[in-house]
Amino acid sequence: MNFQLGELFCGPGGMALGAKLAADQVSSKGETSSISHVWGVDRDPNAINTYNANELGEGVECDAMAFAEAHSGCDHKTIKAFPKISALAFGFPCNNFSMVGKQEGLAGSFGQLYKAGIAAINYSNPKWFIAENVSGIHSANSGQAFGQIQRELESAGTHGYDLTVHLYKFEDYGVPQSRHRYIIVGIRKDQKVIFKVPAPTHLKKHVSAKTALTRPYADGVQDRELTRQQSQVEERLLFTPPWRNAWYLEEMLDMSAENRRAALAVAPWYKRKLAHLSDREIVDRIEACRLHCTKARMSHIYRRLHPKKPSYTITGSGGGGTHVYHWEKCRALTNRERARLQGFPDDFNFEGPKEMVRKQIGMAVPPEGAKIIFEAILKTFAGINYPSI
Repeated sequence: MNFQLGELFCGPGGMALGAKLAADQVSSKGETSSISHVWGVDRDPNAINTYNANELGEGVECDAMAFAEAHSGCDHKTIKAFPKISALAFGFPCNNFSMVGKQEGLAGSFGQLYKAGIAAINYSNPKWFIAENVSGIHSANSGQAFGQIQRELESAGTHGYDLTVHLYKFEDYGVPQSRHRYIIVGIRKDQKVIFKVPAPTHLKKHVSAKTALTRPYADGVQDRELTRQQSQVEERLLFTPPWRNAWYLEEMLDMSAENRRAALAVAPWYKRKLAHLSDREIVDRIEACRLHCTKARMSHIYRRLHPKKPSYTITGSGGGGTHVYHWEKCRALTNRERARLQGFPDDFNFEGPKEMVRKQIGMAVPPEGAKIIFEAILKTFAGINYPSI
């Protein structure tokens, strides 16, 4: 059984790459379950160029709602222009569900875009689908939004779907990043199979940021340009130990001289760059580079990585302080380093200007995490048992 997969809001292809990497599964009767990617849709031209450059299927630059409902908004192609799919993936935009923001939920400008997935299901009646969104969707609109979305997905298509909803912690599946996302797997009711959540593969053995980022690069690997930084940012990072953020500098100013020095002494560069300073010099330099902000004090602002832990969540946009910062070097990560923390292989090439590449990486689904879920779906249909929770 070969599943023809279509994808809405495909971005650069994290989900598609996961499907491509998913191994075929052979049942006890010798029948093979596999996935072939047919099309991917996104309105970001840079993301579509990336999608096509990596040969993940036919990428279509189009508004997902217009494509799924065959509106005239897509000048050249809609869902009707392609063979009917038997599987669907869609990571509908998270902007109105994310904990970082107003959490407007269904009332926000992006809140209704899950309906593009509903329209595609109603048209194609796929045997299964996979939908993805941020953990904050659970609490949007006081929890009502997520319930409504699930009810509409359950009743979509001609047969309806059995849903398996789970909050995946991708660091538990080998991704070197603490990225928590709700994944909804829907199996068409007439298929008579039950999907189970695949068991974590890396509990208590997470892949650290240092492990991911210190592997040598092959010649010609792209997206390794450094971000230009102001000297004040470098100074701020100099006084920020691993896993701490910009707000920790304020805490240090309130410490005793002894505790302040002990807090800085954990930094691997302390002996080389800070040990010779007097406490007065340390206080003056911290005061000169600290942020003066009373609002939007998000935990990831100028936050350094920890070499022995997975990265915190990679984001796709944001100004100064949101670029993710090295645990030892006083700099932001490169796009290739961010891509590694998302689980993209080094030969995956991103198209577009530097900030647009950053956006693509931050908005993507980790391919290795997606691969595990797709393989579990294939095993489900092949009647193959697998470790589950």
